[in-house]
Amino acid sequence: MSATPGRRRSGQAAATNAPQAANAQAHPDRTARRARDRGRGARSRQPWWRGPWLIPAIVGLLVLVVVGLLIAGRQQSAAPSASQAETAQVVAAVTSIPASTFDAVGSGGLTNPLKPVQLSPLTGPNGHPEVLYVGAEYCPYCASERWSLIAALSRFGTFNGLQLTTSTDADVYPNTPTFTFAKSSYSSQYVDFVPVETETRSRAPLQAMTPAQQQLFNQLNPSGSIPFTDVGNRYTGVGSGYPNDVLAGKSWTDIAAALSNPSSPVARAILGNANYITAAICQATGGQPSEVCAAPGAVQAKAQLGG
Repeated sequence: MSATPGRRRSGQAAATNAPQAANAQAHPDRTARRARDRGRGARSRQPWWRGPWLIPAIVGLLVLVVVGLLIAGRQQSAAPSASQAETAQVVAAVTSIPASTFDAVGSGGLTNPLKPVQLSPLTGPNGHPEVLYVGAEYCPYCASERWSLIAALSRFGTFNGLQLTTSTDADVYPNTPTFTFAKSSYSSQYVDFVPVETETRSRAPLQAMTPAQQQLFNQLNPSGSIPFTDVGNRYTGVGSGYPNDVLAGKSWTDIAAALSNPSSPVARAILGNANYITAAICQATGGQPSEVCAAPGAVQAKAQLGG
């Protein structure tokens, strides 16, 4: 009968270990070193997850993850592009709204968004009352306010070089359809329009306020919020004059088409706000031009302006 493999009798083990015991007694120092070496070997063979570098490694990994998430959060897609034909169509729609449409909208059911101020008149580069606008291309509230500003100012003068863009897709109300004033110009015999777009859609620096503009901005807008509009130092507005969700899910052409219908929510919001801006400008220009300032829509808004 064969023996079971791996099985060792106790007598054999004792015989085998006897010389080792004798050797340990003869060389105690060598035996102690071997014991220490065996201890170090055991420690060196411990699992990787029990090493002293585990916690620093985890912390470093978490830092990399957080930094990556922050970078990813600031990344955004490119702004939707518009053809020249679409740009011309949308610009024409918002800059040539009939007076009858403004009058049919009136205040649009909006609460007066402007606040009266008592300062020396603000005069623009051409000697006319100045409308100062401070905003940024990424800003969703600036995006909605520009529609009303363009509609109102087009009653007093002419824009050139307006371009379509959207607000950032990394903020509330992402990709709100709008315009940029960055490369535009405006001419009028009644009012000077001075826009400052401080940052691009990707939040890169774009245009800087002059020291005088910055001082006025700080004085009349301590919170530093945008958009900020100063109408001749007679009225100021901070933020959009109507709720942004009116424009949610709509394209430039959707919004432009809705402006021709005074009962649409889009027209009531944009043109109601524009009538308030119109009335404020009329206060700064002394009621000129009369055909604009005496229009029923502007008169209705003026009654609610105060100041």
